[in-house]
Amino acid sequence: MLLVVDASTLVAEALRVRGRALLLHSGLDLMVPIEVWGEFEHELDKRIAVIAARGISTGVPREEIVGSGLDELRTRLTVVPAAMYVDALDEARRRVPRDPRDAPSVALTLTLGCGILTGDYDFFGCGVPVWTVETLLLHLEADATS
Repeated sequence: MLLVVDASTLVAEALRVRGRALLLHSGLDLMVPIEVWGEFEHELDKRIAVIAARGISTGVPREEIVGSGLDELRTRLTVVPAAMYVDALDEARRRVPRDPRDAPSVALTLTLGCGILTGDYDFFGCGVPVWTVETLLLHLEADATS
């Protein structure tokens, strides 16, 4: 299944054991706009620092998240250059006016004709298929049992 992944979902799921398994699932072909990958790396560093300062466990060791785990995600996800979806950016901006940082994800989704994996409500109603993590997990589970 081909999906574009939103930055907030990518950060949240990279910090969870369940989420890491989902992001690395062999049945998924996950795409990330180059801008989203940059935002992901920046936000992940910030989130890890806050978690470490509070002494909270994410279930995934810090070294795994920022070291080999990040490399594993980088090889599993396809980071797409802006040139591939630049023609759809104006349309994407019209569809998600509240947050211009969401436009590359929508533009890539429009270009590929696929859905987006997100929990960000700004994407709901923008005219592309939206998958939440919970819905995707149920779908993959049903596929595995059929």
